[in-house]
Amino acid sequence: MQTYVDQHGLNSREGIIDTTIPGVRFYRSSVGCERQPLLYQSGIIILAQGRKTIHLADQHVNYGPGDYLVLGVPMPLECEAFAIDDKPLLGLNIDVEPSLLHQQVDQLIRHGYQCNSERCNPDLGLHSVQLDERMADAVKRLLIALQSEVEAHIIGSAIVAEIIYYILIGPKGHVLFDLAQHDGHYARIARVLNRIHQTYAENLTVDDLAASANMSVSAFHRSFRQVTLESPLQYLKKVRLMKAKELIVNEGKRANDAALMVGYSSPSQFSREFKRHFNATPKALAS
Repeated sequence: MQTYVDQHGLNSREGIIDTTIPGVRFYRSSVGCERQPLLYQSGIIILAQGRKTIHLADQHVNYGPGDYLVLGVPMPLECEAFAIDDKPLLGLNIDVEPSLLHQQVDQLIRHGYQCNSERCNPDLGLHSVQLDERMADAVKRLLIALQSEVEAHIIGSAIVAEIIYYILIGPKGHVLFDLAQHDGHYARIARVLNRIHQTYAENLTVDDLAASANMSVSAFHRSFRQVTLESPLQYLKKVRLMKAKELIVNEGKRANDAALMVGYSSPSQFSREFKRHFNATPKALAS
């Protein structure tokens, strides 16, 4: 990954950047960060250098060089990151394209593959997994392909498909398998989460969200908490606050305007919840 940084002049770059391979993003941070609320997008996160700790409800997940996470849905959580031995954090984020996922799952099922009880734990919480030899080799080849625009264009997507296949048959493959099962509870909640992220500024109710998942309110609450470890309204509030922070910090919006844009009708309620969530006022983060 450091070779990729050197080749593309990214030694002073902070944050996430798109690569020439669709759905693959590169991450670099010189010093890491203190514990803070973040919104992790769904997909595969591979860390090559540095360490991170994720806090989600009562779960604490540590991951470091050579570890990966699989997120079937976007997750509002808290994260702290650490640069080790004065070396920057380096990593890759890989999207899981739905049509590719369904194609691979269908092929695995047609060939008789089944998640056994040991490999496919019903617990859908976050856990880090060490890259095995085949996955590590595929990630290395992906990084080599990124150093050539021609190779990235011709074989990049094929290597991404290979990585997703190895994850499907690996320890966290059940997360993607469950995501591909259209009528399963996990897939239904995933579709609701996509709706929340697209329409968070609207007047969304639990009854409406449960109906869109074709579930009773009680079953919806239970399944939603199983997947996200949050209630639907807690999740929606965190998404709105994260979107408001982006508007204030990145686009220079005033707090009251940002509050209205993300779905708050009361600026005072927004200010209270913003300060409680980020431990800082909107004005402090904007300065």
